[in-house]
Amino acid sequence: MSTVEEKTIRPAATKEQSSSLSFNDEPLRPEAGVNVSGHKQELQRNFGFLSLCGLSLTSGNVWIALGGTITVAIYNGGPPGVIYEYIAASVFYWIIGASIAELASAIPSSGGVYHWATITAGPYGRSCGWFAGWWNCLAWLLGLASILQIVAAQSVSMYAVMHDGFETKQWHVFVTYIVVTWIACFTVLYMNRTLPSILMLGGFLVIAGVFVTIVVCAILPHTTHKGYASNHSVWMDWQNQTGYGSSGLAFLLGMLNGAYAVGTPDLITHLAEEVPHPSSIIPKAILAQFIFGFLSGLFYLIAILYGITDLDAVLNSTYLFPLTEIYRQAAGTRAGSVGLLVVALLPNIISCFGCYVTASRVFWTLARDNATPFSRFFAKVDAKTHNPFRAIVFSAFFSTVLGCIYVGSTTAFAAFVGSFVVLSTLSYLATILPHLLTRRQNVTPGWFWMKGLTGFIINGISCAYIIVFVVIFCFPFALPVDAESMNYASLITGGLSLFVLAFWFVRRSSYVGPREVVLDASVLSKDAI
Repeated sequence: MSTVEEKTIRPAATKEQSSSLSFNDEPLRPEAGVNVSGHKQELQRNFGFLSLCGLSLTSGNVWIALGGTITVAIYNGGPPGVIYEYIAASVFYWIIGASIAELASAIPSSGGVYHWATITAGPYGRSCGWFAGWWNCLAWLLGLASILQIVAAQSVSMYAVMHDGFETKQWHVFVTYIVVTWIACFTVLYMNRTLPSILMLGGFLVIAGVFVTIVVCAILPHTTHKGYASNHSVWMDWQNQTGYGSSGLAFLLGMLNGAYAVGTPDLITHLAEEVPHPSSIIPKAILAQFIFGFLSGLFYLIAILYGITDLDAVLNSTYLFPLTEIYRQAAGTRAGSVGLLVVALLPNIISCFGCYVTASRVFWTLARDNATPFSRFFAKVDAKTHNPFRAIVFSAFFSTVLGCIYVGSTTAFAAFVGSFVVLSTLSYLATILPHLLTRRQNVTPGWFWMKGLTGFIINGISCAYIIVFVVIFCFPFALPVDAESMNYASLITGGLSLFVLAFWFVRRSSYVGPREVVLDASVLSKDAI
């Protein structure tokens, strides 16, 4: 007679292996209380819908991310290019977000794309999930380093704008980067219970911050008699300064900046084991993330682009953080610029906490399936702090190492963190494409599910976009190209993928991968779905 777990828990590899599966060398039992990943529930479900929204708004902070890359975006079409490329990228990521949301609803596991790829790919799930998980993990570790560097650059730029003659050095940013890295790390380590409240505060600061910034940029140019940019320059004055002869290609390349800002649809899915009823709450939070993110980003771009009266000064600015010069022009004073930078800095600091949470959870889920070096060590959940303590510390050390690279070469550092979009979208492809090729039959629908032809169309467009744009996003940003301006995303992605492949051959004999627990399984812990 079949046992309960044989009916409800399926490994990714083959059904014949189901009887040998265990967690911490103990067989799964109905009374143990497991989550949808097939593992014993270890993390506290202390997050809720509002705290998830707070995490999605702060760590997926669209308007600040757009501001941080706006000088690069301006080369791809001028102000009109910034707006239209952002809208185009957002539309495609809505579609990817819908594909991610239905899988998060069906399989609410902290592994996210790692777990889903393992299930959707059927007999090829072990290898497909391995690559999806590692690509996603590396993307989030690099994304964490990116936001830490942005906060450091913001802080140094705020000091520089108020001190004439101050010459910014790389070590200034590095020291600030290290301080922020470890303050954020210790906050996430020891404030696990209050972290949901902190993230809700971050969400409020994001909403209040974009409102204040839009109002200031809309009113002060009139008050100070500085004037506004013309309607023509904001909406129609296309300027292809990339060196590429095709404006169409320049437009497609410019969509990378929008993708960097909105391309985090899996952000909150990695907290599926820390929120009650994740099957319904996570898709709702993803929807909230994309609605607010798009609208806030669009209105923010319009406001600051009207505030730019000297585009050449923005493009040739010596400040590390691009918004510094834009805010100085819009506010009319240095103090006003610093004030607006503070409004952006506060939620960005909390964004570091959220990125730590996401990056560490992805690494931890790989470790508990024996997919990382020293897996048993990193898979432990601390009994006192109730979080993957060691995985969080690893994330901090990883960021510290990248920070040391920044001191030696800002180009090398930018090459690593610039691979975030390519790595993350590849992980989405490794999940959605098998789902499509298997005719969406390997996944039991959850609370949110795109029925009939709709699901096939949405998944198909998602895959087509990723396949095309992963190639485009590896093109050089501008011509002519030299060692400093080269786009190294393909090199970094390829090199990291070779590492993942090599490690696969080391671990493939002992690696099984995540298991699938159907949503009505009797062994599931309370609030698991």
